[in-house]
Amino acid sequence: MYTVFKAEVTRTEVSRTNVRVGIASLGSLVFFVVLMLASCSAPSPDKSASKTTELLTTHSDYAGPPARVRRMSESQYKNTIAYVFGADVRVGTVFAPLRRTDGLLASGAAVAGVTLGELQQIQRSASSIANQIIDKGSSEQPSRRDFLIPCKPADSTSSDDICAAKFIKNTGRLLYRRPLSEERVAEFVREAKTGAEELNDFYAGLALVIEGMLIDPKVIFVADTTEPDPNNPGHRRLDAYALASRLSFFLWNAAPDDALLKAAESGEIHTRQGRARIVDMMLASPRLETGVRAFFDDMLGFDDFVNLAKDPSIYPMITGATLIDAREQTLRTIVHHLLVDKGDYRDLYTTRETFMSPALATVYQVATEPGWVPYEFPEGSPRTGLLTQISFLTVHAHPGRSSPTLRGKALRELVLCQPVPSPPPDVDFALVNNPDADYPTQRDRVSAHLENPVCAGCHKITDPMGLALESFDGAGRYRETEKGNLINTSGSLDGKLFDNVVGLSKALRDHPALPLCLVNRLYSYGAGGPMSLVGKEAINILGEKFAQTGYRLPSLLRMIATSDAFVNVFETPVLSSSSMNIAR
Repeated sequence: MYTVFKAEVTRTEVSRTNVRVGIASLGSLVFFVVLMLASCSAPSPDKSASKTTELLTTHSDYAGPPARVRRMSESQYKNTIAYVFGADVRVGTVFAPLRRTDGLLASGAAVAGVTLGELQQIQRSASSIANQIIDKGSSEQPSRRDFLIPCKPADSTSSDDICAAKFIKNTGRLLYRRPLSEERVAEFVREAKTGAEELNDFYAGLALVIEGMLIDPKVIFVADTTEPDPNNPGHRRLDAYALASRLSFFLWNAAPDDALLKAAESGEIHTRQGRARIVDMMLASPRLETGVRAFFDDMLGFDDFVNLAKDPSIYPMITGATLIDAREQTLRTIVHHLLVDKGDYRDLYTTRETFMSPALATVYQVATEPGWVPYEFPEGSPRTGLLTQISFLTVHAHPGRSSPTLRGKALRELVLCQPVPSPPPDVDFALVNNPDADYPTQRDRVSAHLENPVCAGCHKITDPMGLALESFDGAGRYRETEKGNLINTSGSLDGKLFDNVVGLSKALRDHPALPLCLVNRLYSYGAGGPMSLVGKEAINILGEKFAQTGYRLPSLLRMIATSDAFVNVFETPVLSSSSMNIAR
């Protein structure tokens, strides 16, 4: 359930006249969430043994994730504003960070609330956006109102219901991700009229309506509204508009566009052939890159870059620009390999092909050109795959030194989906955390954990992997010695022995959990919440199909987006191998 504080948030005072328009205050957010949770959830099925047996044998092909209400992420909100009003509209910080749940921030959105401080920030941002839209412009800056508002009032100093209604219908349909009812349009028109008459300004009245839309819980929260499945009595599915939203936030990380909403309006989105056509259109769109970048940024935990800092006395080459470029390098590598080259996902962990910038070249100690340029590390280089890029190596290290444990834990949890238990609360870290302790290398330092039976269980599954990455310091620079001592980078990954980081990369690439973890994360990301027992079985089915495609990401995205389990809403943990019904 959501934790929400009630608050009265008034509209912007666009003049000295204090105008309060009767759009529902953000204090109603708590009631909206409760009502939506009740209305969008599928009815609880009979848990009796006989009913379960019937579902297993008859209706198991209509299993799917539960209906949820989730808060938009800040990037989704900003992407939506950019699509509806233009990329040059300034949004600012809107939401507090989400809590990582089951490996993803996106899953945390299903349990996220809105605090009083966030409500106020959302209102301020909405006010700013509304004022930018109605701004009359200048000789240097053309007026946005001229191309965002599809009509001009007969008199800009008074109300114009016809023009207001036209704008409200068009804009409201995109922001609410479904057409507004005639009653709702009429309500907004009345509010615009009241504001225009009080302020003697048609555009100021319209701004109040825009602001009200942008702080409406039905815009900020994405609700999985459902309907009875006409083809399968007793079962429910997402309605056409909720399905359009699920597809769009999954593949594009933004609200649906006009074409997708039209497919929902026509009902095409609920036909197998129609949905396949729509998904293919979305996969061919340039907006797919935005969605893929958002997913991998989440999966790889790159939100940690926000607070990442290195000791400048130890790593003076790591600047703010370096860290920004490190994150960008990995995302560029992923997009190019998976979308441009349509390569095998597993090869991301062994590829030597990437991109280079001047800020990164200093750390990598290579020559480069201005700007971003394609770059390939030479044969025999220890730089093989994502885990040897500066992004992974710096995020999973301490401010002043490397960390085999943090790096091994990250590999287990982020790319293999194998949670590592937290350390017991009474563990004494003083010995291993002392930077002045006389340990020749990090291998000697972390071996102290293995001597402690309380710590050994977890460190045995993290350190043998992380120690192979000790050929890179806390800044990601390559090294062969530490304090004058030769670094031993041998290790093992679930019985697979290797001598160095190249061997680790190969072992990781061939690990059967690697592609299954991607399927798990993608399905959870698209469904908007942690996996259920139903979802766990879906992962195995999709994993087999993923392997048959040669581990190509576009194929996996298509399989998930066109599967029945992605569309239907069901809460009983039942699924068979036929239940995915994946369109070809």
